[in-house]
Amino acid sequence: MLSVREISDQDIPLLVSYWLESNPDHLVSMGVDLAKLPSEENISNYLKKQNQLPINEKQSYALIWLLNNVPVGHCNVNQIKFGEQSYMHLHLWQGKHRLKGMGSQFVKLSIPLFFEKLQLKTLFCEPYALNPAPSKTLKQIGFEFVKEHITIPGSLNFEQPVLLWKLTKARFSQLIM
Repeated sequence: MLSVREISDQDIPLLVSYWLESNPDHLVSMGVDLAKLPSEENISNYLKKQNQLPINEKQSYALIWLLNNVPVGHCNVNQIKFGEQSYMHLHLWQGKHRLKGMGSQFVKLSIPLFFEKLQLKTLFCEPYALNPAPSKTLKQIGFEFVKEHITIPGSLNFEQPVLLWKLTKARFSQLIM
């Protein structure tokens, strides 16, 4: 059984572990610059601060993905412009859960919460172009491809080609009908 819930402070060690203990090859395959990984303390403090902020002031908003009530990943948005748009990131923490279609199901469960809680009009996702799994997931769900371009998509990334995808609330509403 798959479910999602908002992150709590008790989940923070799981996210810290994911970022700091994951196989370096996995992180690089997602476009992460290993030299930019923050310390355990910095990750923890940032997430705790985000958990305490009112929803309309958050810089990042995360959901925990659960398989049979056990956390197995997270989905977060950042670059939030409350009431307008944000950028989504997808993370299954262990390789045994990847490439099985679970990610698509988790994203489908996460999207309505992002649109509702952050009152979004548009949700973007900008995965590393050399990591095909997220783009496959986004296309299946109904995201529209916008463009491929080269950028540094986030504070943990190196310069890379990315594929920009978008999903508007209006399109999402049509897809779920």
